[in-house]
Amino acid sequence: MKNTLYGLWRGLRRVSGDDAYERYLAHWRKHHAAEGGQPLDRKAFIKVEQDRKWNGVRRCC
Repeated sequence: MKNTLYGLWRGLRRVSGDDAYERYLAHWRKHHAAEGGQPLDRKAFIKVEQDRKWNGVRRCC
């Protein structure tokens, strides 16, 4: 039962985007850590994602 609830909680977080920063960090560690540098902090990550999501929305209505 506990594993089922945990799995549902993880699924809900993924669908809602609540775990986006954690997924970004995991991706960064796997693919970019060897290049050096630092990953974005949570505040910078949220700003970049909001800009990506909303700047450039072009629609007629």
